[in-house]
Amino acid sequence: MNVEYTGRQFEITPRIRQEVETGLAKLVRILGDNFKTKVILTVEKHRHKAEITISPRNHPLVGLAEAADMMAAINAAMERIEQQAVKYKARWRTKKRQPKDKWNGQGAQEELVAAVGANAETAVPLVAHNYPAVPRAPEPHIVRSRNGVAMRPLTLEEAVKEAQFRDHDVFVFRDPNGKVMVLHRTKDGKMELIEAP
Repeated sequence: MNVEYTGRQFEITPRIRQEVETGLAKLVRILGDNFKTKVILTVEKHRHKAEITISPRNHPLVGLAEAADMMAAINAAMERIEQQAVKYKARWRTKKRQPKDKWNGQGAQEELVAAVGANAETAVPLVAHNYPAVPRAPEPHIVRSRNGVAMRPLTLEEAVKEAQFRDHDVFVFRDPNGKVMVLHRTKDGKMELIEAP
């Protein structure tokens, strides 16, 4: 594992290196070991900052954290990178194309011939063709978020303002009567209201 350490107003101790490498071991299980890592540890006044950047295939994943001590900052930065790595891996799996079995009619020539009947005189020949299996649909990418859900009842105007403020395409809320409503932003920027039964 290739790790580059930089300390700004901070001395990197073996304990700090061990903490970083322990966190990176989790990332190796998620992404494999073919990425470079840059760790920048900074102390400004009484703030300890940790910036950890890993570079897998397409784009870098960056974890920034600030805490009262350096170990807490490193752990928070590692946690953020781990969340990004899980998202990156899930997105990569859904985009990765699986090879499909090509079928050009060759399977129809493989036939299973059998006979159905009580005895040989009443038997009727039965031919079963061997067709390829239907390819599986990829699993959907699910992201759970509480940011797109209002915790208290809102009027329609408040919900529109809240959805625009949070910059969400889908916003779920309850009206003052307790009915579940969904605001959805279309591609042209208009907001649609969907009433749940």
